[in-house]
Amino acid sequence: METYFVYVTAEDSDEARSIARTMVEERLAACANILGSIQSVYWWEGKLCEGEEVSLVLKTSSVRKNELIARIREIHSYETPCIVCLPVAGGNPDFLNWISAETKPV
Repeated sequence: METYFVYVTAEDSDEARSIARTMVEERLAACANILGSIQSVYWWEGKLCEGEEVSLVLKTSSVRKNELIARIREIHSYETPCIVCLPVAGGNPDFLNWISAETKPV
């Protein structure tokens, strides 16, 4: 089973923690790392914007990836949240198996 790291940005640490807890509690992610404050520069509605956000990384399996994306979109405050899935090419097999085990549909 393929493993994914899912990179997400959130408005603030409260939202990042809420997303992280929800995804882990609902077994859509095995774990989440809240990386902390980041400075973002981006285009939005035709204007150049700058602001502070909080980034997080969720670890999930291929079988839960699409559900995880849909659930984040449901609870995220942004109209167009950053949700990017990065396939994991390799790593500690025990860790990758743990992610699969913790995200198996019930």
